[in-house]
Amino acid sequence: MYQVVLVTFPHKEAALVVAKTLINEKLAACINILPEMQAIYSWKDELKVDNEVQMVIKTLTSKFEMLSERVSQLHSYEIAEIIALDIQQGNSPYLNWIKESLS
Repeated sequence: MYQVVLVTFPHKEAALVVAKTLINEKLAACINILPEMQAIYSWKDELKVDNEVQMVIKTLTSKFEMLSERVSQLHSYEIAEIIALDIQQGNSPYLNWIKESLS
């Protein structure tokens, strides 16, 4: 019923724009933007090392498809990392707040 969705961005400013949109459109209850980190990956057969920020989104499972579509529309990457993790357990008042925030 509840999910944490992880999305990376090239910089904090881009993440802030998307975060505000997701909150305003009630696709996310809360979003944390973690400080810069390094990403090491292969893209089109080339080794890449880039700085990114991590967005941690708290939402409902039922909102994932709309959230994913909206992030993809707003994101600058050709293929945005959008990974959902189901929340198996949590503080009931906090989970209830997520649900209430998105209705």
